[in-house]
Parts: sequence; C-alpha cells; structure tokens
Amino acid sequence: MQEEKHHKISNKKKFSIIARIRSTDKAWRGLGIMIRSTHNLWLQIFFTVLAVYMGFVLKLNPTEWALVVFSAGIVIIAEILNTAIEIDVDLTSPNYHPFAKDIKDISAGAVLFSAFLAGIVGSLIFIPKLISFF
Repeated sequence: MQEEKHHKISNKKKFSIIARIRSTDKAWRGLGIMIRSTHNLWLQIFFTVLAVYMGFVLKLNPTEWALVVFSAGIVIIAEILNTAIEIDVDLTSPNYHPFAKDIKDISAGAVLFSAFLAGIVGSLIFIPKLISFF
C-alpha cells in the first residue's frame, strides 16, 4: 500500500506556471456562468459600479477605497458561493427536503447579511461626504 501511494505521488506533473495560467479557464468559465445566469449578481455589480463612480466623484481616501472595494467584493463572493451551494443542493437533492431548503436559505442569508454590512460601510463613508458635498 505504501509503495502504491508513493507511485501515485511520483506520477504527479511538475509545477508549471503555464499550466496554472491555463487552469484559470475553468474559473473564468464559472464567472461567465454567474454573470449570464444570476440576476442578483447584476444588481450587486450595478451597486459596485455606482459605489466606484461615487468614490471618484467624492474623492475617497485610500482607506475608504479599501473598505468599499472589500465590502463589495465580500457581497459578490457570498453570491458566488450561494449560487454554487444552490446548484449543488439542486443536484444532490432534486426532490424537496426540509434540510435542502434550510441549506439554501442559510446560504442566501449569508448574502443578505454581507449586503447589509456593505450597506452600513457605504453609509458610513458616503453619507457624510454627500452631506458636505452639497
């Protein structure tokens, strides 16, 4: 058994930068699927673009930019993970099951919570700037 395990390890391909770059094709495909099929992501991208636009208009400082970009990124990551979980649950539990519903609702709750936190961060950054802008 030990010899069989060693044989499997020795047959692995050597590290290659080119192979790592080519392997991102699957990740780009996944992002493309998300953009084409997930309407909630469109809304999140809209608000991200709006926040970036407002950031330029209101001249955010580097810390504010970091918080806005990080917050928007967390919401988008949560949406991507939520979608992956939903696809997996639909595949593994095609018939209704209360636990499958719970899993999907909990992952959707993570998106909602991240969006709520991003809204707080955006409000703390943008409202004072908007008040002083006008």
